[in-house]
Amino acid sequence: MNWKRAALTTALVGGPVIALLAYGMTRDPREIPSPLPGHLAPVFTGAVFAPGNDDGLRLAVGDTVRLAEHRGRVVVVNFWASWCLACRTEHQALSTVARNYAPQGVKFFGMLYNDETPNGVNWIEQMGGQAYPALSDPGARTAIDYGLYGVPETFVVDQRGFVAKKFVGPVEAGEMSKLLDSLLLTTGAPNASTNAVAPVPKSLPSADTKR
Repeated sequence: MNWKRAALTTALVGGPVIALLAYGMTRDPREIPSPLPGHLAPVFTGAVFAPGNDDGLRLAVGDTVRLAEHRGRVVVVNFWASWCLACRTEHQALSTVARNYAPQGVKFFGMLYNDETPNGVNWIEQMGGQAYPALSDPGARTAIDYGLYGVPETFVVDQRGFVAKKFVGPVEAGEMSKLLDSLLLTTGAPNASTNAVAPVPKSLPSADTKR
């Protein structure tokens, strides 16, 4: 009978899908490798809704940040949200590292995820400010391009525009600093006085994607 054939087809097709979804629910996102490290970082354009209080770019609300314009520098992109408790844990560490490495040309940007910008502004004020600009991501387009599993997640882009590493969960200042030192040692830092960028070699050592 047709209904029996239809039921059998549904079971054969739907069964594996349901099993795959059930398996995915048991996986820790930290254990799922990201395909981005070692590959070019997805380019993005974001509008500033909260300028950093210690940012050398001197950006204002409404200014546009384009990742492509920072090629030749190390860029750190942190995805966060005001409703994210773990984001509070890493906030001070990220701001401290951003201040420490700003003279060496490293740029930090905070990308708001699945949240409203007024909530983000209030959150930053509650946290005592932020050393780097916060960017909006309408429709979570950038988050989708980066394959975000949740927040916080942080991506470090090297001077060539490749993702050097992805951090899942709160970032520790020491671990971030170690990675930045390695990238700057390999390629050198931009000259802050002339805004020139040091030559970048054709290859860089790939960073481990696990914390």
